[in-house]
Amino acid sequence: MTVLQIASLMIVMAGLFGSINYFFLRLPSSIGILVVALVASLLVMLLDAFAPQLNLLETIRPAVENLEFSDTLLEGMLGLLLFAGALHVNVADLRAQAWTVALMATLGVGLSTAIAGFGLHLILGVPLIVALVFGALISPTDPVAVLGVLRKAKLRKTLETQIAGESLFNDGVGYVVFLFIVALAFPTEGSNEASLWSALALFGREAIGGAMLGAFLGWTVFQVMKRIDDYPLEVLLSLGLALGGYELALYLHMSGPIMAVVAGLFIGDVGTKHGMSHQAREYLTAFWTLIDEILNALLFLMIGIEVFAITFDMDAVLAGMLGIVLSLVARLVAVSVPITLLSPWIKHRRDVIPIMTWGGLKGGISVALALSIPENEWKPLILTITYIVVLFSIIVQGLTIAPLAKKLGKGQDQP
Repeated sequence: MTVLQIASLMIVMAGLFGSINYFFLRLPSSIGILVVALVASLLVMLLDAFAPQLNLLETIRPAVENLEFSDTLLEGMLGLLLFAGALHVNVADLRAQAWTVALMATLGVGLSTAIAGFGLHLILGVPLIVALVFGALISPTDPVAVLGVLRKAKLRKTLETQIAGESLFNDGVGYVVFLFIVALAFPTEGSNEASLWSALALFGREAIGGAMLGAFLGWTVFQVMKRIDDYPLEVLLSLGLALGGYELALYLHMSGPIMAVVAGLFIGDVGTKHGMSHQAREYLTAFWTLIDEILNALLFLMIGIEVFAITFDMDAVLAGMLGIVLSLVARLVAVSVPITLLSPWIKHRRDVIPIMTWGGLKGGISVALALSIPENEWKPLILTITYIVVLFSIIVQGLTIAPLAKKLGKGQDQP
């Protein structure tokens, strides 16, 4: 199939599954599409088990694998999704929560990686360095899943900013940690020996370099935008910034996700306030909201049908249940330690830790990273555990975070 044929089929399926959800399930759009896609996939697998002569799995599995989920997300969709999400974050609100967001996106990711990795090593006997690869890929909260749920949960502003800000930045930090541990676990021929210095150099180039590139490109596009009054052109410039900037970051071996977030924050805050007319702001917001919704639908559809590429058996499913527990414990520590460290200076309400723990959803980024692991004997197990954790996180946690917030005293900020 050609790229256009695959894209057309995916859009048709997303529309069909979205309609089924709208008329029958009434779940949040993205989660509903994932549920319908997963149920449809499981029904196909069940039909193949009872009628093997149809060869359904032999036909569908290669097609799903040819979607190249990891490359499609990490090198294509992710930049647009992060840029769209960052556009809607208020920088002033984010600045007020800067210390909380920064500690959770750095120290929190490190703690979560260590706890999930050591837990998998101790309980299942996975080699420690390989287990830490799992810890690194399961630690970032997925901004796509998180931001989609936040729109429905209607949390108070400070809590929403903390969750959204952390999710936008910690995936970039987590990706850098993942790359370093993968280099340790699966060294390639001719690669330099990994060390603390190489880890710091990698972090500096990827994270800091990505942030500087995003700020520079965002400022440059802003300078062009404020000198023109043509809203289709301004929307086109923002699209070029998101796509071209992300690819440039990857080419320069910088963090594309962090570049997209910083550029999106710059355009969404400075650009819309000082470089656009009211009409241009409305069109830009509407355009990126639509892009966000469409790509969300396609991403959650891909997660649902990716079940065809996963190897399931009873041992793997039990390991997946363990993975859910490990990821939740790791997330609890990743949230509670930074909050506790900041408590002498910053007061947080008592519901922050449970809501941020349960609301730290895992998503497509974790699956994409698991798929990108070099082939080895442990990859099928890690991929299965990751997939089960992601399904639980999106479906169970995603559907219950709003009731949990309400039960714990969700409301407006106190004056």
